[in-house]
Amino acid sequence: MHKRILIVEDEASIREMVAFAVRKADMEPIHAEDAQAAHLAIADTVPDLILLDWMLPGTSGLEFARRLRREELTREVPIIMLTARGEEMDRVSGLEAGVDDYVVKPFSTRELIARIKAVLRRSHGDDEAGMIEIGGLRLDGPAHRVFAGEEPVRIGPTEYRLLYFFMTHPERVYSRSQLLDHVWGGSVYVEERTVDVHIRRLRKALEPWQLDGLVQTVRGAGYRFSGNV
Repeated sequence: MHKRILIVEDEASIREMVAFAVRKADMEPIHAEDAQAAHLAIADTVPDLILLDWMLPGTSGLEFARRLRREELTREVPIIMLTARGEEMDRVSGLEAGVDDYVVKPFSTRELIARIKAVLRRSHGDDEAGMIEIGGLRLDGPAHRVFAGEEPVRIGPTEYRLLYFFMTHPERVYSRSQLLDHVWGGSVYVEERTVDVHIRRLRKALEPWQLDGLVQTVRGAGYRFSGNV
């Protein structure tokens, strides 16, 4: 089955250019000119990935990304943000809103398709581990779910992959670059700062159950997941 890519972009020329590249890469483009049209498109068919422009009429792409991450239907759908904003704080704002990657305009369609394929590979990888339980936190690999005791933990797709790696490799210290290699697949597009952003998001997801201490900072070395808090 073709992967369905929702393109949320108000400029028709850019939308058509991206759609052409997506079709050429043997994927199916779905068009939306703003957040409202995107919401209707998602209600009709949940896409495999969303390309989201930062500057949209009405609701901004950043706010729409936050909304998508709050909703059950789209919580795990990967998002790549298309943006003319290349400053580090803007990129961090996007990551903290739940965006998986970003492409700065102007971009080549070849680069964009490479990013799409990389994010899809990361997001749709098979989980080989079954049930893992450490320090009161339980990860169900086949079901792709996380529980604190018997309560489900709401967690984004990137945080899930990070937690999955940590729980299958407990008590070991990993540097940011090692985590990028293992969790993000060694993508040249992702900066080390990205790891810190998603560590914060993972801890925030675990905080209501006081399990955020399982993800430990090892000063000068990196991060470790440990049941020995």
